Amino acid sequence: MKLTDADITLKGDRIIEHIPSVKDKALRINLNENIYGTFSEIGAGQETVRHFFRSGGSSGTIAKAMSAYDKDFSDAIYGVEEDGRYVTESRLKKMLAHEVRIIEQRLKRDKHPSKVFFSYANTVATIDFAKQFKGHGWVGIKYQVEPDEDYNEIILHIRFKENDARLQQETLGILGVNLIYGAFYKYNEPKKLLRYLYDNLDKDQLEIDTINFSGPRFADVDNRLMSLQLVKNGMTDAVMFDPQGHNVLPAAVLYKKNILALRGSFRPVTKVNMDMYEKSYKMFLEENKVDKDKALVVFEITLSNLRSEGEIDERDFMDRAELLCSLGQTVMISNFQEYYKVVEYFSAYTKARMGLAMGVSNLVDIFDEKYYRHLSGGILEAFGKLFYRDLKVFLYPMKDEEGNIIDSENLKVHPRMKELYKFFKFNGKVVDITDVQEDHLSIFSREVLKMISKGKTGWESMLPAGIAEIIKENHLFGYDPKKLVTEETKPEEASQS
Repeated sequence: MKLTDADITLKGDRIIEHIPSVKDKALRINLNENIYGTFSEIGAGQETVRHFFRSGGSSGTIAKAMSAYDKDFSDAIYGVEEDGRYVTESRLKKMLAHEVRIIEQRLKRDKHPSKVFFSYANTVATIDFAKQFKGHGWVGIKYQVEPDEDYNEIILHIRFKENDARLQQETLGILGVNLIYGAFYKYNEPKKLLRYLYDNLDKDQLEIDTINFSGPRFADVDNRLMSLQLVKNGMTDAVMFDPQGHNVLPAAVLYKKNILALRGSFRPVTKVNMDMYEKSYKMFLEENKVDKDKALVVFEITLSNLRSEGEIDERDFMDRAELLCSLGQTVMISNFQEYYKVVEYFSAYTKARMGLAMGVSNLVDIFDEKYYRHLSGGILEAFGKLFYRDLKVFLYPMKDEEGNIIDSENLKVHPRMKELYKFFKFNGKVVDITDVQEDHLSIFSREVLKMISKGKTGWESMLPAGIAEIIKENHLFGYDPKKLVTEETKPEEASQS
């Protein structure tokens, strides 16, 4: 047998995954006689369908390509949005549904029994003339895998990072091809489909900050876990989901809000966490510049708190998400290790007063210079970004080893940081959370977690109402009733259990 170059492998070779070119992806779809659909692109030319036209054989794939740029035309076709905007998820969904309805009306099933229909759409705004607003958009596909099957849907929100409208258009075109190709050929591996959206693209070109899968082929997909993948893969810095567990667009949730953020591991959420939330929120609402109707509480979990032996434990993440959602909270998963980065992120969406609720140990860490060595301005640069904004820190006290209460008046920072701390304290940037329940100060999530995993009793009283029942019912955090150890259990029996 004669070997070709492709057949030869040498000892020590590593397997490199082949990434098809944009043209190859478009051509493969074009050459499939069963894939047939429409392209509707608004705001950045017809860059996606252009690749299908240029790759050849497009007449068997493209039923229609259109761009309703005029607002009156767009409204006449897709209807008027309640908020009058055009670059929205609602508009995208209407575009997808309308085009699918049209193609099914005009192409009869008895004439095309083997066709699988799709509708690809995007509605975007590219960078403005002054280059102050870089642009964003919604991109999606509604499609079938089998002719007699219900439609699947993938919808994502993007933010452009490039500073040129033409480059943004080209980026959008490549993303569109990747989405269509992945929808048909990687639907069985949603995590890979997500990564392949960046084929032939760089993360410096665009950010994907929201994605939702739905339909029969994605019935088992948890969109919260897909959100986690976005952050894990570096596709975005933060994702959010609401108390119902739905992915939500951060910009829509945070826009012009008075934000109070609580960071923690919440593994599991304890009475301390909820006491901190309730007391700080009450104080936050009493601030002159805080509008109760615009106040938003965000429970933030950083990616560093989701790691277990170097890898993200997805089951552990889901356990925390379930509990926070059951308490009616909005959750943010972020890549931000330092607090000033969180504040910077929020500041992109709101100029209103913000608050951070944290424990004493967290505040002491903020005044540790080692976290800011990568900044040219060091800790002063970080504090300029953190406290320059209209922000207050609501400090939850702690007990030291002797049982003394530590708060903003007697906490100890590094001697070099004393005067800096005094400055922020004197200017009202750090305020104590008062009227806390002292019996809660001895509760720590890590201790509760140990008790749960080792089958000890008594941890239930350390958690908010209803949380222990959820943990037991769903066997969260390694809870196993078979490992239950009671006070009366002998040490020998406990070691055998």
